[in-house]
Amino acid sequence: MKCSLQFSLVCVLVCLLPSTVSKDCIFCEITASTTCPGLKMSCAEDEDCFVGEGVALGVSDVQNKGCTRSINCGKEQPVAYMGVTYSLVTNCCKGTMCNGAQPLRGPSLFLQFALIGFLRGFL
Repeated sequence: MKCSLQFSLVCVLVCLLPSTVSKDCIFCEITASTTCPGLKMSCAEDEDCFVGEGVALGVSDVQNKGCTRSINCGKEQPVAYMGVTYSLVTNCCKGTMCNGAQPLRGPSLFLQFALIGFLRGFL
């Protein structure tokens, strides 16, 4: 009886240990659509899910989704796709499938800097 209780406790503790299984994220090629159905992909341990957002000359806003190394988070990077080079900012999130939901869009970076400049004139 005592052995089965100890075995049960060991099993519970093993189940509570963090797993080394990779996390899953949504993957989408670069698209002008704000809704990409995406595919499930597995990321490495040192990667986070991301949504890349940006523009290219003559093209409306574009985005892509997938996994990226944590050191790339928050950085603007050129991405070549079908003969066009896009400038995308990599917005990362932590957790499984966290890049699946459509983020709320705030004011553009240009608008934010314009507002800061405007407010500095009054201070």
